[in-house]
Amino acid sequence: MGVTIHDVAARAGVSVATASRALSGQRGVRAENRAKVLAAARELDYEPNVVAASLRSRTTHTIGMVVPRIANPFFATLVESIETQLHDGQRSLLLATSHYDPEVEQRQVRALLDRRVDALIMIPCHRERSGAALTTAAARIPVLQLDLRVDGFAGSWVGVDNEAGLWQVVRHLTERGARSLVFVGAEPTDSAAQARLDGYRRAVGDGEDVLLGDFSKEWGQRAAELLLQRGALPDGIVCGNDTIALGVLGELTSRRVRVPEDVLVTGFDDIPYAALAQPALTTVRQPQQQIAAEAVRVLDARLAGEETALRSTAITPDLVVRASA
Repeated sequence: MGVTIHDVAARAGVSVATASRALSGQRGVRAENRAKVLAAARELDYEPNVVAASLRSRTTHTIGMVVPRIANPFFATLVESIETQLHDGQRSLLLATSHYDPEVEQRQVRALLDRRVDALIMIPCHRERSGAALTTAAARIPVLQLDLRVDGFAGSWVGVDNEAGLWQVVRHLTERGARSLVFVGAEPTDSAAQARLDGYRRAVGDGEDVLLGDFSKEWGQRAAELLLQRGALPDGIVCGNDTIALGVLGELTSRRVRVPEDVLVTGFDDIPYAALAQPALTTVRQPQQQIAAEAVRVLDARLAGEETALRSTAITPDLVVRASA
């Protein structure tokens, strides 16, 4: 016969109820007793019956998460930050990808609901069409929008203040002596693209110069080609994210345009590749650990019934000045 919860409780010198609460990550267990129970479980190589525990508690200790594209370095590191926060509370993350397709997103949300996740963290891929998937999930479990959001959806959101980040970029370039700027961003199909475009326009005022495509390196390369075809480059190129900026830098370098001597270039997000670019990219850093911690805190409060009011939390990002501007 295998090791049971009774064996773990006896080894730890606590009641079976205390051992059960400690192993399931519930509150109301003293830190000393929790440590004893976890140590006893390791020593005895105890494997809890997860299915039975879920049926008893009506919770699976899992959180679902849907992201537009895991290959995007920003989303990948944000997922890792969320997973770290959840593991601290002995919970698991079930991850799904929408591939920027609202219909796929809807199917992924339904699949996570079928897996009986306790709550859903969603980075909606479209600022309008993702509303159906969010509504479906919110009717059954607590839902949190992360980073991106759906227009008009009544739900909590945690992300970064995109407009504040663009304001910092424009001010920095102006202080560096830039008088002519171009914004290379994405068509505003998601909320970040819209907020960054709005932030740029508010920061520069009248006469803004804007090129819009998507959040890809390929679009950054194409945008740089278009700017070179004009004959005279602007003083600064403000990119909507780091991936675009890496494409711009690559194309300019291949054309023997010097950065920052001939033109200043900035990004947004501070993905891991930003510091490795040639030259290293000046960008806006999203505080992902802080964003993840706040997101999990909001969900925990909802799950515990401690917070029912919907809230939007916009965290101010930091400008990271490197060699490109």
